[in-house]
Amino acid sequence: MIPLLRVFLFAALLLFSGVGEVRAEKTHAISMHGAPKYAADFAHLDYVNPDAPKGGTLRLAKTGSFNNLNNHIITGNNAEGLEHVNDRLMQRIWDEPFTMYGLVAQSLDVSDDRSTVTFYLNKKARFHDGVPMTAADIKFSYEALREHGHPVRRRVYGLIDEVKIIDDHTIRFHFGEGYDRESVMILAMLPVLPKHYWEKQDVSKTTLTPPLGSGPYKIESVEPGRKIVYTRVKDWWAKDLPINVGLHNFDTVTYTYFRDDDIALQAFEAETYDLRREQDIAKWMTIGDSAPFKEGRLIKEEIAHQRPEWLKAFIFNTRRQTLSDARVREALGLMFNADWVNKTFFFGNLKRLNSAFSNSELAAQGEPSSEEVALLEPYRANLPPAVFGQAWQPPTSDQRTRQREALKLLAAAGWQLDKNQRMVDAQGQGMQFEILLGDPSEEKVALEFSRALKRIGIQAKVRTVDSAQFTGRLEDFDYDIVLFRWINSLSPGNEQVNYWGSKAAASNGSRNYAGVSHPAVDMLADSIARSEKREELVSRCRALDRVLMHGHYMIPLFYTGRDLVMHATDIRRPEVTPTYGIVLESLWRHP
Repeated sequence: MIPLLRVFLFAALLLFSGVGEVRAEKTHAISMHGAPKYAADFAHLDYVNPDAPKGGTLRLAKTGSFNNLNNHIITGNNAEGLEHVNDRLMQRIWDEPFTMYGLVAQSLDVSDDRSTVTFYLNKKARFHDGVPMTAADIKFSYEALREHGHPVRRRVYGLIDEVKIIDDHTIRFHFGEGYDRESVMILAMLPVLPKHYWEKQDVSKTTLTPPLGSGPYKIESVEPGRKIVYTRVKDWWAKDLPINVGLHNFDTVTYTYFRDDDIALQAFEAETYDLRREQDIAKWMTIGDSAPFKEGRLIKEEIAHQRPEWLKAFIFNTRRQTLSDARVREALGLMFNADWVNKTFFFGNLKRLNSAFSNSELAAQGEPSSEEVALLEPYRANLPPAVFGQAWQPPTSDQRTRQREALKLLAAAGWQLDKNQRMVDAQGQGMQFEILLGDPSEEKVALEFSRALKRIGIQAKVRTVDSAQFTGRLEDFDYDIVLFRWINSLSPGNEQVNYWGSKAAASNGSRNYAGVSHPAVDMLADSIARSEKREELVSRCRALDRVLMHGHYMIPLFYTGRDLVMHATDIRRPEVTPTYGIVLESLWRHP
């Protein structure tokens, strides 16, 4: 009995000391699903040139302005490029859906249920002033960003109920109630702030004083609102880690700000900066006749990628009484003449979005799988029958046919044309909307939509406001219809709750711009980050996609399916393009 008692007491001691927690062994990386692509002894990423020369300058451009160099808080308009000033615990790469590899934390171990994670810091990690990084800096960063960081960080960090510094280079976090599989991934992206610097500053405030960092670049000079210059840290502690080989090749990176995009485009043709990622297909199709292109100093490249495209759309604010009726929303969608818009404004070179996850395996396809049906079945009574049929596709009938269908839907919803050809309800009140824009270049599409609605007696006024007004009205849900977008990755997570969840619909500042509030959506959005296998995640995304698209919460617009990049001919890129598309840090300047 005595030996058994000793065994019991020893096991109890391990349990209560935390040593006996069920953990995986130390690993160099962690994936959202499955195993990491690269083994612990990998030499470099597949999408880099390990022999890329260092040196030269990369000149880039942005529109607008900036007034803040502290990119860890939600206030202020951050300067571009600040993400390269601070190292993170672990680094995400771009040829896997969602995998983190060791950086400041050279390794980690995670319990089987992902409630506990221990990070083991690289003892070579240093801030730019030479001070070593320790577990105290990690704890300080976590606490500072839990209080003052971006909303997603605050939510996830708020789920942590215990932080324990084991020694100077080891720290353990434990998640309490409400965490999911993605929580540890978000924690691994923690930017490491120097405690000795920020204890003397106010981390919650904006600043134009360059803060102390630790990353591959540091701020050399700042012209507030106009220009920021970064220089490469040549003795950066992490430059020879396999995760960084072939990256961060320019000695200097500059961002010059322009008032609007048309001026920025003219500046590019004048060769005042080196690389431009074009978002406007019309500009892409019409540029290229100037001397720098003809003489071979500037070139255009169309680079295919495999990431989900931005879900850009006319978004209906269903908090508005008229737009709360799905029949009205479907009718308005039928009136949008997408084919004409594509041919007239975009030379027919765009594809129509047909999913929240277009251009990826996450998009709903054909009829629902048995797994999708099982997810949707409990909500069948509250879902349109179309959800259980074919995946949503844009209407293909001619404009007159679509107009007749739209009038039928509006009549079913209680709207009719009066003798003056106005669309009115039973009380004689006319249907009218404001379409809110934040970019003047989008006016041509919005005005065409407005003209189409006018043909059936609906008044839609297009209003373009400046960026500050647009952001304010977006956060306050102060619009009828807004032209905006959502961004998705190949590994969607708990941001889907912020995009589509009922609580987010009632929370100003959330990204539930449409005001979606549906129990099936709540369940599906919440379940995505809890998926233990990739197959589960795909099924849940596709089921969510069916509900959203057949709910007509938006009129999806267009996408390219490729990156449109113009650059100086001596700017080179690796032969391999990763899943997520061109990676700026992998470029170099040919000597």
